[in-house]
Amino acid sequence: MFKKIFIANRGEIALRILRACKEIGIKTCIGYSVEDKDSIPVMLADEAICIGPAQSMQSYLNLFSLAQAIHNSGADAVHPGYGFLSENPTFVKICNDLDVVFIGPDEDTIARLADKSKVKQILNENGIPTIPGSDGAVKNIDELKSVANEIGYPILLKASWGGGGRGMRIVRNENGLVNEFNAAQSEAKSSFGREDIYVEKFIEHPRHIEAQIIGDKFSNIVHVGERDCTLQRRHQKVLEESPSPYLDDQKRADFLETAVKAASILKYWNAGTLEFLFDEYKNFYFIEINTRIQVEHPVSEMVYDVDLIKEQIMVAYGYELSFKQEELKPKCCAIECRINAEDSEKFIPSPGKIKFLFMPQGSHTRVDSHIYCGYNVSPYYDSMIAKLIVSGKTREEARLRMLNKLSEFKIEGIKTNIPFFQKILNSQDFINNTYDTNFIDRVFLNHPK
Repeated sequence: MFKKIFIANRGEIALRILRACKEIGIKTCIGYSVEDKDSIPVMLADEAICIGPAQSMQSYLNLFSLAQAIHNSGADAVHPGYGFLSENPTFVKICNDLDVVFIGPDEDTIARLADKSKVKQILNENGIPTIPGSDGAVKNIDELKSVANEIGYPILLKASWGGGGRGMRIVRNENGLVNEFNAAQSEAKSSFGREDIYVEKFIEHPRHIEAQIIGDKFSNIVHVGERDCTLQRRHQKVLEESPSPYLDDQKRADFLETAVKAASILKYWNAGTLEFLFDEYKNFYFIEINTRIQVEHPVSEMVYDVDLIKEQIMVAYGYELSFKQEELKPKCCAIECRINAEDSEKFIPSPGKIKFLFMPQGSHTRVDSHIYCGYNVSPYYDSMIAKLIVSGKTREEARLRMLNKLSEFKIEGIKTNIPFFQKILNSQDFINNTYDTNFIDRVFLNHPK
């Protein structure tokens, strides 16, 4: 087994990886910015190396600093977590050049699957349903207009080399086409370094459901169920649950079988997520694959009683998967809320020092977090400070338990989005399962779609 793993991340995911390593008996070294010198992951790691100042570009995204730190640490593997350099093929190559194992897909796989439009083309040719759209990035305005007229409005402009809602624009008619295309290109360029934009048909009132998959180097690949990620704010997920209340048993089986087939076609291994949109008739369409562990992976872990981070480490070392598909059965319903340091009315970040903290405990409850009383929430990084995950025998039991645990979650000194989640979970649309990806924007942000 690996002797030492270098953790190339921060916050709750760094702590999550660190705990998995300790349970296997692997030493850890973490790279940290000056801003994170007093963080819990830095305190608990066996070793810690400063990789630069607070700004991510000079620390967590600084390939040169990370390469030096990894080399000096003597680690024989690197876990990138999610975000930052987790889907950067150049970082994988650097790890390989240092004779260090990257815990995730190989360089070629990440590079191949980064081109979303190309992936869609490959899967479409192999019978996997995809949303109608352009064959690759559109080259100019004339091609853009031609594709839009062919598939019909409304259309969705998307960055070919990124995600998270950046470089994404909905266009409902030709009047706004050119301006939105230019805006999407500009945002894609600033966010991902490439301005390539592709086009697909915009599905009205969709549900967003993803399949968690994991594979080993022996071509064994399984799904670990699905997660419903429909509740989003401006294309950013805020709450996830599993199993999806939108699917019946037969549709779920068809969907998950299709996801595993798609992953096999793409020759994928290690942990990954295939994301799909469902229309109002429950037809589903592949939209993208994420070549990393997801923020919301604890939902699947709770429902299926597995440890995806440990499994990532084991298959990266060369072991076969520790479970087979027929052994994976859902054991409960689970819901995750992403707790952010933000004003829940204005939806703006709320950095600052935590003056009092009590996190919920008890059975059927999990909190993934790196914060503590006295911790300073930095303005330099993502505002997520915790993930609260609860389970129940039924969805309704999980919903009520989540409301109870949210009421117990006490943080003073900063504002959080806990009151926002209480509104969502008490809404009739959530209770009755009658919402789509536009629900939050439409109902809570007054952005009609």
